[in-house]
Amino acid sequence: QLYLVQSGGGSVEPGESLRISCTDSKWRLEDYAVGWWRQAPGKEREGVTCIGVRDESTADSVKGRFTIIEDKSSNTVYLQMNNLKSEDSAVYYCAAVRDYGDNYCSRSDSEWRMDYWGKGTLVTVSS
Repeated sequence: QLYLVQSGGGSVEPGESLRISCTDSKWRLEDYAVGWWRQAPGKEREGVTCIGVRDESTADSVKGRFTIIEDKSSNTVYLQMNNLKSEDSAVYYCAAVRDYGDNYCSRSDSEWRMDYWGKGTLVTVSS
């Protein structure tokens, strides 16, 4: 059982960077697929980026700008967001599922296979 705790978020202007984090007190990151999703008002929740035991994925909309980073020493996963755009404004959620090499991050339905979710953090990009 995981209890994902998120931190970070906030309001920034376009072009700026932001880093948000997700951690659990007892998880071993190498045993989980961990990803980031976001949801803007009136929009469907969409996958942002994901890292699993055997695979990774990143949405085209953020490729080259967003990076998922795992810090195993602190059991923390970060989403580094660079060159933020107004369309990046959303509530960002981290999520995880125990991964036995199932390539969750490569699945189109990976969102529905995540067993654990953080509460989300709001990122607002505006000028």
